[in-house]
Amino acid sequence: MRKMIALMLIGLFFSCNSNAQKKQETAAQKGEAFKVSKTDAEWKKQLSEMEYYVLREAGTERAFSSPLNKNYENGTYYCVACNTPLFKSEHKFDSGTGWPSFYKEIEGNVAFSTDYKIGYARTEEHCATCGGHLGHVFDDGPKPTGKRHCINGVALKFVPN
Repeated sequence: MRKMIALMLIGLFFSCNSNAQKKQETAAQKGEAFKVSKTDAEWKKQLSEMEYYVLREAGTERAFSSPLNKNYENGTYYCVACNTPLFKSEHKFDSGTGWPSFYKEIEGNVAFSTDYKIGYARTEEHCATCGGHLGHVFDDGPKPTGKRHCINGVALKFVPN
């Protein structure tokens, strides 16, 4: 009986060590080539601690912490790391999630990959120019696209028209 319990516990231990629980690398950490490429030391010198955490380590800022969440001015949202235009204010909407949300990206400037960091597949968004992590895109947004690009405000720089 003790052997059976020991075997079950060992089996349970190894079954909990799945790929879904391993740290997910961002596109930039995987060494993918981007037009703007810098060393970690260069990024740390350029970015604030929170910007580095989100953009280079695929972190997430606290919900409702970004002043850009409730920004309704006309303009363009740029990557704070490399100044690539990513989203237009005309495509922004209030999703109620606590992060700036858009139903459409500026095509070609945002790249996508699959992220399993929390145990299931999500579509991660990153800047197509520097590889910085922006957030995730979901299929529960408004028309015309039905997409909700849920973006960390700290990854964005807003420039009014």
